[in-house]
Amino acid sequence: MAKETEIRKYVRRQIAFLAKDEEILERGGSKAQLAKLRRGAGKKPGELPELWGMFLKDMPEELLGRNGNPSYAEWAIYTALTLFALHQQGHSEPVNREGGENRFGRAVRKLVQNEENEENIRRKLSIVAGADDMEELSYHLRAVVKLLGNSEVKLDYADLAEDLYWFQHENQTDRVRLKWGQDFYRSFKTDDGRKEEKDEE
Repeated sequence: MAKETEIRKYVRRQIAFLAKDEEILERGGSKAQLAKLRRGAGKKPGELPELWGMFLKDMPEELLGRNGNPSYAEWAIYTALTLFALHQQGHSEPVNREGGENRFGRAVRKLVQNEENEENIRRKLSIVAGADDMEELSYHLRAVVKLLGNSEVKLDYADLAEDLYWFQHENQTDRVRLKWGQDFYRSFKTDDGRKEEKDEE
């Protein structure tokens, strides 16, 4: 099985364990684990030993690093899970939602409320996309995820994890950046079904 598929499956499984529905979110153990994970947001995998089991336990062997440095998969999974925990804070319903409408670029687009804040949101996305490495990327993602949480916008974390995996491959970085840009500018519908923008061919 391809690594990106394994990454998606692992992230889905971990999020289901932590916050699949309101009932799981109400459990004390789930709340405690989410609180621990939040402390890891913006940090490097392995920096907080108390989080090792939360992102390494039962991870497929082919995703694990071997030399004490985090593998691309470990970086992607750790970053996605810690950001999810940050996003989930203060919410009684799961903030993870799969599907094209909830991919990263589309989710960020939902933060645009009017012309006044559109440029500010576009700039934040550009800063994220312009990151040079995972440490910088996770730092900037943290700020955007806080905005998503404040605005009740959900995000597909399995898809984000795959993006983060490919972002680390030098020959795939620009493809991921363009995907985020395409999704941000893609035609989308508001809740009442009206077309908000038009695609350009």
